[in-house]
Amino acid sequence: MTKLDIISDPICPWCFIGKTRLDRALESNPNHDFIIEWHPYQLNPSMEPQGMDRREYLEAKFGGQEATVKTYAKIDQAARDAGLELNLAGIKRTPNTINAHRLIHWAGIEGKQNAVVDRLFKAYFMEGRDISEISTLVRIAAAAGMDAEATRHLLEGDTDVEEMRARDKKSRQAGVQGVPCFIIENHYVINGAQTTQMWDSVIKEITDKQKET
Repeated sequence: MTKLDIISDPICPWCFIGKTRLDRALESNPNHDFIIEWHPYQLNPSMEPQGMDRREYLEAKFGGQEATVKTYAKIDQAARDAGLELNLAGIKRTPNTINAHRLIHWAGIEGKQNAVVDRLFKAYFMEGRDISEISTLVRIAAAAGMDAEATRHLLEGDTDVEEMRARDKKSRQAGVQGVPCFIIENHYVINGAQTTQMWDSVIKEITDKQKET
């Protein structure tokens, strides 16, 4: 089996695009042996728990409305090329993602991580939902087959908050400066939302090497 660790934040549009491109490659290579695990990285680790107005956040980050429009025009086009219809206008707030990362962690324990990550991306970028809200996260968990009430109970407390922050910090200390970041077998690092064709080549190369051994 080949371990693929993905460091990501569910409010990162390039992470959504990157996952979509990777998924296409995995679907076209059904005999792949990747075991995927998602890891936390907060784009805004100091974000207030209640988040902030999306427009205000983006203009502060990119240096004004014009720069924001140009940046997101490129993102929107890349998403469309990947077959994604993002509802960027529907996103009203930029959330703190610590609770979303906790949910991803718990989903991994139950073997439902990829489904939860997928639903988080869609909830935020397509439905304009606030993925810091407990009610939203509970619905996502339930849709992925997790226990809704158990998830709500955990989210209402502080279970694994410090662990998520520690893992985020560990990635930064290891040199991760942006996401998505893909690590193959704890050795080969691939940064950014790579193309489906690139992933197809990687999977075939790994498969060919395994056949030789």
